[in-house]
Amino acid sequence: MKRIPVPLKDNNLERVLAYHQHSKHHFGRYAPSPGYMDWASQPDPFRRFEGTPIILLPLAANRQKAEYVDVFKPGAIKPSPLDVEGISVLLELSFGLSAWKQNGGDRWALRCNPSSGNLHPTEAYVIVSGVQGLENGLYHYVSYDHALELRCQFDPTFRGLLLGLSSIFWREAWKYGERAFRYCQHDVGHALGALHYAAALLGWRVRLLDALGDDDTAALLGLDRPGDFIGAELEAPDLLCLIEFGETTVHPDISEFLRSAANAKWMGRANKLSPHHEFDWPAIDDIHKATHKPATTASESWDASKLPALLPLPCKLPAAELIKQRRSAQAFDGVTSIPATTVYRILDATLPRQGIPPFDAWTWPPRVHLILFVHRVNGLTPGLYVFCRHKESETLLRKAMKAEFIWERAEGCLQHQHLLRLLSADVRQAAKAISCHQDIAGDSAFSLAMLAEFNKGMAEGEWSYQRLFWECGLIGQALYLEAEAAGIRGTGIGCFFDDPMHELLGIQDTEFQSLYHFTIGRPLVDSRLQTFPGYWHLNSERDRQVNRGPIA
Repeated sequence: MKRIPVPLKDNNLERVLAYHQHSKHHFGRYAPSPGYMDWASQPDPFRRFEGTPIILLPLAANRQKAEYVDVFKPGAIKPSPLDVEGISVLLELSFGLSAWKQNGGDRWALRCNPSSGNLHPTEAYVIVSGVQGLENGLYHYVSYDHALELRCQFDPTFRGLLLGLSSIFWREAWKYGERAFRYCQHDVGHALGALHYAAALLGWRVRLLDALGDDDTAALLGLDRPGDFIGAELEAPDLLCLIEFGETTVHPDISEFLRSAANAKWMGRANKLSPHHEFDWPAIDDIHKATHKPATTASESWDASKLPALLPLPCKLPAAELIKQRRSAQAFDGVTSIPATTVYRILDATLPRQGIPPFDAWTWPPRVHLILFVHRVNGLTPGLYVFCRHKESETLLRKAMKAEFIWERAEGCLQHQHLLRLLSADVRQAAKAISCHQDIAGDSAFSLAMLAEFNKGMAEGEWSYQRLFWECGLIGQALYLEAEAAGIRGTGIGCFFDDPMHELLGIQDTEFQSLYHFTIGRPLVDSRLQTFPGYWHLNSERDRQVNRGPIA
């Protein structure tokens, strides 16, 4: 195994800053990575726990007829009951398979939650209590089978549903090396966003239990049990959410859960994802430890100013259909223009609103703003723009950026939208060059960089480093679905040259840092690819009785 050296620092904040700098791409060099694809060690995209009872879930998402626009109207969707079918729909539309693609002899699955390189480091778990048809306890979700594996049986007094996420860093590091930790955090944000949209379709709400520390999350999800991961790649705890169903807000006693889980019977052993690891990335282990979150007090919900309803959207697609048709564009046609009103609606969907996914349970003020490279938008002059997602941040942005920017309000945007033109120019080549010379950044209608209030975020604790990337992922999920609803398509861009992006804006310190890029336009479809439904391989319930353990 090749061990890649990492710069060592004394305290956690220094370690976070060192990782962030070391994992940047530059025109002269890319962040440390394998440099090639070791196909012999390609990770299995599906984690399983051998020797657990398996509960097969019904494929019921297509029965949901509410339209996509309905999820943005609080109270428009009658809450579904908390039952097996509801949990099944929640998991299918957030973490389930959306399609299979095939090119010649190669076949791969796509999921409702997007992922860097389609590598899917994020794993989902549910803790259920009081649901008919399911034993009380902790389950791991297996997207391939659309099934739950019972990891632990316990019986808390709480009645309801908790959902937890974890990350397997190796899945991303296999391809992307040291920068993989960033991409795993993007994926957590996307997964959290996918969960919010799926819950809204059921009339449910998601509440992030942000006070919980990583050690408790790991204990609840069974990630701190080394005997269950012998020879297998470990999982890192990310977060835990409460799924709410009615008007009453409940407060589960996490300490009771921890006591119950500690004394319960655990089942199953994790599968090994790769036969060997060609490279070892100690920088990822180091940043994971440096961003370890302790237990904290619960954050007070950020009091967003009252915003008007989202701009209207001429989309009649059922939400379930739109969620499952979401794709990452691989190329754009380079000629199609879109109306400015479409851009305004897409940007509007990234603003936090109470009761509106995906930011309805985000308790912190917006820390991420958007720098737009506008190429082909009818009603907007081509050039560089900034979209301030928090009006009060405009002063900070002006101070950090070049003095010669004009800061002219974009024509046609609504009063609550702070879209400002910085300069008028053909920025297609600049967008391509900064996004690792990728044509998708310039051939689209517009692309963007997500610029985070880095120093402010880090002042809240080293673990906030992950949270900044989560916020970017949440924004990305909104962009994905809004693009689909507008009849176009988007794709996230994790490969970009960090400091050249900052230099373009005139940023000379770490007050702001670019953490994620995205691009939206008219996609080109690869006719060589065949597409199959997400669960075409499960032809019947009998075919789903896989022999991996006793069927519950």
